[in-house]
Amino acid sequence: MGLFLLWFFFGVGIFIQVIYLLIIFGRTAFSKPQKANSDPQKEEGVTVLISAHNEFKNLKTLIPKLFEQDYPSFDVMIVNDRSTDRTKRLLEEMMSIYPRLRSVTIKYTPAHVTAKKFAMTLGIKVSKNDVILLTDADCIPNSDQWIRKMTAPVRQEGKTFALGFSGYEKVKGFLNNWIQYETLLTALYYLSFGLWKAPFMGVGRNLCYRRSFFMEVKAFKGFWHIEGGDDDLFVNQYATGKNTAIVLDPDANTTSKPKVTFKEYMVQKKRHLHAGKYYRSEDKQKIGFFSLSHALFWLSGIGLLIYFGIEQSWEQFFIVFGIILLRSVIVVRIFASASKKIQGTKAPKNSWMHDFLYLGYFWVLGTISHQAKDIQWK
Repeated sequence: MGLFLLWFFFGVGIFIQVIYLLIIFGRTAFSKPQKANSDPQKEEGVTVLISAHNEFKNLKTLIPKLFEQDYPSFDVMIVNDRSTDRTKRLLEEMMSIYPRLRSVTIKYTPAHVTAKKFAMTLGIKVSKNDVILLTDADCIPNSDQWIRKMTAPVRQEGKTFALGFSGYEKVKGFLNNWIQYETLLTALYYLSFGLWKAPFMGVGRNLCYRRSFFMEVKAFKGFWHIEGGDDDLFVNQYATGKNTAIVLDPDANTTSKPKVTFKEYMVQKKRHLHAGKYYRSEDKQKIGFFSLSHALFWLSGIGLLIYFGIEQSWEQFFIVFGIILLRSVIVVRIFASASKKIQGTKAPKNSWMHDFLYLGYFWVLGTISHQAKDIQWK
């Protein structure tokens, strides 16, 4: 009976994993290059919105980069959220250099709301343009076409949301390699389902939507108290297959500075994963089915290898081992192709190893994040 259950769970895991890897993730990995559309008649104004708390150093680098964008009509709104460093002075200096730079300062946050959502809402309310393009202070656009390409679906195609990718700088070390892997896997989730006309999240480091829609639906209504989720919960609640577009173009990406210590990384991921508990049930299942089948595959597969090894049933041992090896090859190929399409770069090293480690990461950190009550922005 025990052996039968191991084979049963192994089979179920394989079946669901094949669907995700080849069919769902394959939608991104094997996608055709998107055609670039440029209509001068639809180059309406864009506001680039950034919420910043003690981001003096990052803003000093970012602001000049933003004004290198090749787009005729845009301004930049920086929400200075309770900063105690030299952010305010920097913004005053920069505004004298860049006339299209604007800022608003927040001195305190009301008790009933979270800091990031309050900052975002205030910034959106005072924005000059209806097309809002979001990023973070530690992000840099990958090209001078970022504004044009990320906002094109909203400006030209009548979409409400445009979901883009934001990666992290590559540096040496295991932590950074893991961050590269986990970021790409997350992108495969939301970009692939978005391409299947079933969007369920986006990332605030590279996200575009219309101000008028945000104001109309009172976007953060119902989750003001949740730390984080100003990006993915908003998208989760209102994005549909009809009103949302996916932007797959390395020139439309942004690149962020990665965390350099495991402690910083864990704090960040706890916040990200915590927001997921508030997703719609059907959207939780999109991640849940992959993670459950992933666990079934690895745990039952290892169980079968141990059993057949003890019994010295080497033929069946190598059949199981061959299936595990074949899936690892598929994972590596999917990640390599997806990374090329999404980022224009090679996939993270040792994707097959990180795929195994993801087993512990998701179930341990996911459980901790789900129950956490000490989630913070800054």
